Amino acid sequence: MTRQQLPPQISKVEITDRRSGRTTSRYELRVDAGVNKQTGQRQQVKRRYRTEKEAREALAEISDQGAKWTFVSRSALTIEQACANWLAGKHSIRPTARAAYEHALQPLRDRHGDMAAQQLTKSQLDALVADLRAGTFPGHELKWSANSINPMLNLISRVLADLVKQGLLVRDVAALVDRLKRPDRKLNTFNEAEVRKLLKCVENERLGHAWHLALSGLRRGEISGLRWSDVDLKAETVTITHNRVSVNGQAMDSQPKTARSARVLPLTPGLVAALRRADTVQKIERMKLGPDYGPGEHVVVDEAGRPYHPDTLSDFWRELCGQAKVKKIRLHDARHSCASIMHAQGVPIAAISEWLGHADAAFTMRTYVHVQNDALKSVATTLQRVVSP
Repeated sequence: MTRQQLPPQISKVEITDRRSGRTTSRYELRVDAGVNKQTGQRQQVKRRYRTEKEAREALAEISDQGAKWTFVSRSALTIEQACANWLAGKHSIRPTARAAYEHALQPLRDRHGDMAAQQLTKSQLDALVADLRAGTFPGHELKWSANSINPMLNLISRVLADLVKQGLLVRDVAALVDRLKRPDRKLNTFNEAEVRKLLKCVENERLGHAWHLALSGLRRGEISGLRWSDVDLKAETVTITHNRVSVNGQAMDSQPKTARSARVLPLTPGLVAALRRADTVQKIERMKLGPDYGPGEHVVVDEAGRPYHPDTLSDFWRELCGQAKVKKIRLHDARHSCASIMHAQGVPIAAISEWLGHADAAFTMRTYVHVQNDALKSVATTLQRVVSP
């Protein structure tokens, strides 16, 4: 059988090892790979392969990619550099979002930071996921759940997809990794009786107004960042324009979470009374401390007029749930409770969405409105009336 002639782009070369003197055959490929997207210049590829078959396969692949302008030349860009560059390009994200992005990308950077981005494989990401789930990754011994792993994979995919757009990567291998199934989680919320019980417990407490605000649907950051200049007790309104959040353990004042988060809400009579009491208490504390009293600009402050760290409010809330003898839910779940109770009372979803400061009513319905047991019992009673003979 006649041996197939080599294409003009492939030549057989002999390579001699200087130390041993041994000579080995290699197949050298020289081929035009089309136009480089970044430079606009035509690019020539020179590579060597152990076998003729490998060289022919590479020739076919590179020629096809060159014709489609999809060929990606080899790059020394590392995973660490790719992540750092991607984060540096996010100019308008909030500090909390940036901190969350950095946390999610850290396992990838810790394990594969020195690796060339083009060498990253799906199997390596699968192994990373397995170690994080098992808690066997050094430095990340706490087991990661689907709620942490899926956002991590999504962010890695965004980084790699950006490299693909730049012509630095052939494909986004993170998109090939299966996402984990999120367990069905029923959020804990207070019913009406539990809300009344807790508010009765804090009726004369120094921070009672903070818990009124929480059960009125304000986010923790909105409670922490609220200032007296935002409160109009005469008009009985509160303007949400400030946000105080925890970024890497440090309290930081920032803008509202979204454009729709900035809103003006009417105050209930109970909340007006709680805020008036807080105002009086803080004025007395200011008189006692005199020049040693802090700025006193925020509505929720300690005895020295200094705003609380948002995490401290969460600690106080957990203690309060125990004192009031109600089930222990997260401070943010007080916001869920507000939405659920309003929904049970027939308040339109659109109105609840505006009250909570959401971008759209569908998000409110999907995330914050949960049917409570009392409502389900009411449904059962109604059904019984219908089906009973």
